[in-house]
Amino acid sequence: MITSTRRVSADKPEVQIAFSLDKTSELKDAEDPLPSFPDLEQRLQPVLPCRSLKESIEVYKNHCKMAKEFNQVKHEIARLDDRKRELMSELLEDEKVSMEFARLEEEYRILTEENQNLITVHSQCTQQLETLRVISQKRQGSS
Repeated sequence: MITSTRRVSADKPEVQIAFSLDKTSELKDAEDPLPSFPDLEQRLQPVLPCRSLKESIEVYKNHCKMAKEFNQVKHEIARLDDRKRELMSELLEDEKVSMEFARLEEEYRILTEENQNLITVHSQCTQQLETLRVISQKRQGSS
């Protein structure tokens, strides 16, 4: 750390300036290591604090915290959007299956009704055949 004290003019008090060439030591109190928010727009990126101002460091920490939360919410929204698309796809598939099921039920109902009609016709034809046999036997027996 380099420290220098100078008097700008005779009527002004001395000004002390301290700085370090070690970049990480300036931000030790702010965040270690420096957070990165690549998904965040440049204009929303946290600005490095002025280490000499406690309020600046607090604002920076809060900004980093909010940026991290924003990033988490953004990823959660993306995950939920993906899940929504999956569910919409499943719903569409379920609707297709439901329509196919309804079509098959209707086809089954029609075929069952047709089967009942055929059974009835078969039974009637069998009765008519039996009646004709009886009549035929009576005619042959009387001849």
